[in-house]
Amino acid sequence: MSIMDQTTPTPAAAPQPDAQTQPAVPAPTTPPQAPAATPAAAPKAPTGSKKILLVEDDDALASVYMTRLQAEGFDLKRVPNGEDALATALQFKPDLILLDVMMPKVSGFDVLDILRNTPETNNIKVIMLTALSQDSDKERATELGADDYLVKSQVVIADVVDRIRHHLGM
Repeated sequence: MSIMDQTTPTPAAAPQPDAQTQPAVPAPTTPPQAPAATPAAAPKAPTGSKKILLVEDDDALASVYMTRLQAEGFDLKRVPNGEDALATALQFKPDLILLDVMMPKVSGFDVLDILRNTPETNNIKVIMLTALSQDSDKERATELGADDYLVKSQVVIADVVDRIRHHLGM
């Protein structure tokens, strides 16, 4: 009996370490390396120098847009009204302006009209981002020189980022 007791534990002990080592080695090395490298590096590299002026009087909405656009790597300034937008556009010299329409002091339509008639700002890309969904409002924005017209209730923030990238040639 003592011979059987000695032979039984020896073969059982030998296969267990081999079984533990084989599954552990291939699984962790291959999958974590490939997915970790691709999504993190690609989107942020080209946006570093692009400047965006966000003109939005709703603080909560502006905060959401600021967080996302900064995460995308854009250099961002936000102003709460049209009057400040005009002064900031001249000083900040943005590549693109996200412009609300219904704001205190000066409306987005008036801001757009002034921007397009000012030599220092007439080439800045302008995306109107508004609650106004009437065709007549969109036509007015187009006539005044808006590069794009997005209705807030019809887009998600990813759509806005896509349109920004499109207009900036990214």
